[in-house]
Amino acid sequence: MSDMRIGNHSIGKGKPTYIIAEMSANHGKDMNKAKDIIRAMKEAGADAVKLQTYTADTMTIDCNNEYFQIGEGTLWEGMNLFDLYKEAHTPWEWQPELKELANSLNMDLFSTPFDATAVAFLEEMDVPAYKVASFELTDIPLLRTIGSTGKPVLMSTGMGTKEEIREAVDTLKNAGTQNIILLKCTSAYPAALEDADLNTIPDMRTSFNVDVGLSDHTLGNDVVLGAITLGACVIEKHFCISRSDKGPDSAFSLEPHEFKAMVEAVRHAEKNPEAVEVHNAVFGNISYAPAENEIASTMFRRSLFVVSDMQVGEVFTNSNIRIIRPAHGLPPKDIDKVLGKKATTDILRGTPLTWDMITA
Repeated sequence: MSDMRIGNHSIGKGKPTYIIAEMSANHGKDMNKAKDIIRAMKEAGADAVKLQTYTADTMTIDCNNEYFQIGEGTLWEGMNLFDLYKEAHTPWEWQPELKELANSLNMDLFSTPFDATAVAFLEEMDVPAYKVASFELTDIPLLRTIGSTGKPVLMSTGMGTKEEIREAVDTLKNAGTQNIILLKCTSAYPAALEDADLNTIPDMRTSFNVDVGLSDHTLGNDVVLGAITLGACVIEKHFCISRSDKGPDSAFSLEPHEFKAMVEAVRHAEKNPEAVEVHNAVFGNISYAPAENEIASTMFRRSLFVVSDMQVGEVFTNSNIRIIRPAHGLPPKDIDKVLGKKATTDILRGTPLTWDMITA
C-alpha cells in the first residue's frame, strides 16, 4: 500500500481522513443550486466534491416492460428506471464549470462514470481521480476503460462478493491503475447501522493489499466514527441543502450542519481514537455477502440486454446488445463471448440476454 494523491491531498494510513461530499441528484436540475451546494460543502469541511456522470440513455433504455420497473424495497419503488435517471442525472454541460468552482475553493472534484463515453468526457475535464459505484463493480469492460486512464480510483464494494471485488481490483490494475482505495459500502438507501459490518474493513485491507475507506448511507455518525477507529482513510457521504427538498437522494443525504458536525467528529476521532464511542452494532461481522436490506438494490447492477428487436439467426453486435441497468441478463464481462454469435430465436427489445438465446 502506498499513499494515493488526489489533487493536493495525500491519502492513506496516517494521513488526515479524506472527506468526500457527494452531490448526486440533490441539485434538483438547478445549476445555481448546484453551485450553492458546492460552496456549502466547502463551509462544512469537505475535501472533495463528487458528481455522477451519466444520462438516462447511457444508464438504461426507455422501456416500460417489467424488467425496467423498480420493485419493492427501495426509495424509488414504482418508478421506471429510465424516468428515475432522467430526473436524477447531473447535466454534463454543467460539470466543467462546477469543477472550476470547486477548484477555486481548493476542493477536488471528480465523478463516477457509468459508461465509456462518460470516462472520455471526464478525461477532457482532466478530473484527478475516478469513483466506481457499487453497482458497476461487476462491469468489467467499464473498469478496463477507467483503469486505462492510470488515475487513482476509489471503488465502492456494496453487494460485492470477495471474488467480485478481487476481479474488479485485478481488472483495474491490469488496465493501468495502481492506486486503488476500496470503500466499504452498504447499498441500501438509507442504510441500517446493523448492516454496516465494519469489521470487514481490516479484512479488506489485508485481503486486497489496498487502503480502505467508507461510503456511508446512514444518517448518523456512528458508522463513520466506527470506520475511523478501524483505520478508514476516506469517508464519502451524500450532501444536500435540505432533506425537505425531496429529491431522489435527499432521504439519505446530510444537511450542511450535520455534515460539518460529522467532519468535526472525524477530526476529533483522528486525534483521540480511544475516546470514540459508537454503537456496537456497527462493527458486526466480516461479511462480503449482500445484507438483507441490500438485496432489493441488486437489480440496479448492470447486465446484457437486447436493445433492438432481433430475428432468429441475426448476429449480436454492439448495436443490438448493450451493458445497461438492470441486472436480469448475463454479466457484463460476457459481452465478448456473445458478440459475433447468432440469435437462436426472435428477441424483443428490452429482453435480458440469456445463454439459451445464443448459438453455441
